Amino acid sequence: MDNPVSMLYFRYICSNQLIDAMNKVKRLPYGISDFTDLRRQDMYYADKTQYIPKMEAAGNFLFLIRPRRFGKSIFLSMLAAYYDIARQDKFDEFFDGLWIQQNPTEEKGKYQVMFLDFSQAAVGSGSSLQQRFDKYCSTVYEIFARKYASHYYTDFVQDVKQRAPDSSEQLRYICQSAKELGHKLYLIIDEYDNFTNNVLNEQGEQVYHALTHATGFYREVFKVYKANFQRILMMGVSPVTLDDLTSGFNIALNITANPRFNMMLGFSEDEVRDMITYYQQAGLIKADANDLIAEMKPWYDNYCFAEESLATDPKMFNSDMVIYYLRNYIDSGRSPKDMLDANTRTDYKKLKRLVELDGMTKKEQGYIQQIAAEGSIVADLHMSFPAERIFDEGNFISLLYYYGMLTIVGTDLDKLVLGIPNNNVRKQYYEYLLNEYRLSTSIDTRDIDVAYKTMALNGDIKPALTLIAEVYKQVSRVRSGMEGERNLQGFMCAYFSITSLYLIAPEVEMNHGYCDIFLMPDKKRYKEIAHSYIIELKYLKADATDQKADEQWNEATDQLRQYTQDPLVQQMTFGTELHLIRMQMRTTELLRIEEVSSGILS
Repeated sequence: MDNPVSMLYFRYICSNQLIDAMNKVKRLPYGISDFTDLRRQDMYYADKTQYIPKMEAAGNFLFLIRPRRFGKSIFLSMLAAYYDIARQDKFDEFFDGLWIQQNPTEEKGKYQVMFLDFSQAAVGSGSSLQQRFDKYCSTVYEIFARKYASHYYTDFVQDVKQRAPDSSEQLRYICQSAKELGHKLYLIIDEYDNFTNNVLNEQGEQVYHALTHATGFYREVFKVYKANFQRILMMGVSPVTLDDLTSGFNIALNITANPRFNMMLGFSEDEVRDMITYYQQAGLIKADANDLIAEMKPWYDNYCFAEESLATDPKMFNSDMVIYYLRNYIDSGRSPKDMLDANTRTDYKKLKRLVELDGMTKKEQGYIQQIAAEGSIVADLHMSFPAERIFDEGNFISLLYYYGMLTIVGTDLDKLVLGIPNNNVRKQYYEYLLNEYRLSTSIDTRDIDVAYKTMALNGDIKPALTLIAEVYKQVSRVRSGMEGERNLQGFMCAYFSITSLYLIAPEVEMNHGYCDIFLMPDKKRYKEIAHSYIIELKYLKADATDQKADEQWNEATDQLRQYTQDPLVQQMTFGTELHLIRMQMRTTELLRIEEVSSGILS
């Protein structure tokens, strides 16, 4: 191999072999929503086909809510491929190696499937909502007619087209023709509520109400669905539209909180581990699976959708976030610098529009503050409610659950404890609060960045706390109702979320107590961080006595010492030096900051 020409040839062969091997590895399906495309391109697929017989057993008319980016579209597309009579000859091609291939049901390939994606129904401009909706539906109905034309008579496609632009009339004609010929129809609707939610958020409740009540065209089309399909499955992110349709569609069984379907969407830890193992064996991931999962868990895990599943099922990962992370790892050999996929910003914008709807009061704003500060809230989970009652007690909190901004984390007697599932979502709450605070005033980002660097590398948190306290005082002058320990805690958490050096953990249980703020160093990505912090906040009303202030101050010391007796503390500091900080405010005035001790106390 001393010959330079031979060496070059050898490298050329090795390079080609590597490229050839890479081409044989299944790609991650980031942004892919069509199951058949995924299978034809031989992409990685976490098998969910074992839920097909479970759904058949549950009923013919089903309704499921899950947050965005949980794999709803790919799952519905898989069902469409499974039941489609026009694709029954491709069953082995699409389902080779999957669970259902060896366990098919009697209903396989027995239906003409109509697939509607209502996120597309409002696309376009220059026409009325109904015209845009009709245009989208007409397009789908005409495609359906062409696809299944051989099952009907010669002029079937033309007869369907002639009934446009009245899409409801087209649908009635299709359904009546199918009924006369004995064909079975399966209707699948993805993002059933997207069209109406956009109307509600952007055009207001009056326009929304006209669509979904009385003789509104949206309500009328659901009446046609109800009367003409043998099976219907709808998925979305909110129960609001379904409730408002009432008798327009009152036959669906809501399986959202059914424990049989708790793990149907998203990824379990085992599924994440299987994915990592596959790419390790392909030579594309060199890192240890436990390390990758440990890094992903705080950001993407911890979803539970059924109370009964709390003690039986593992928590679920957001599937799109896992794929985003692993794709970055495969491409660059490291985790993404920003653990939040930029596409999640659209989720944050939806939350922002939601909380800005007419009718939101200080009570709902208080819920946001409480959740951001404490990480959880005790509530009933309401399975349905109309748009006009979003801000009724409990409905607003339930809506946050449906949007994935809260998840089931425990029970409190007959109520649920709904908590922020992970740092991905927590950052969205904090970003919302920061944007609200910045309407009044803000910190110079250069100053706060220097302060955060100082606390991470030098162990001095006082500059950061002083800056945040000053901005809190300025914001409180402008915004009424800011004073209070809960608001102070949420405010501080929001401003600490600016830095990516720490994971913000409010109200962490430690040795039978709950610390106000724990700043956990992100040592996975920033190995230089040398310091971690537990902060105990003490808030005094304006008329509090000096004696009360001293009692409170001493209480903070006892609490901090209590927290450090918990073995969890050592694990969460990851070898950094722990600083115990007490901070006291009188309304909006900073009184004092002091470090009680350094390190784990004996």
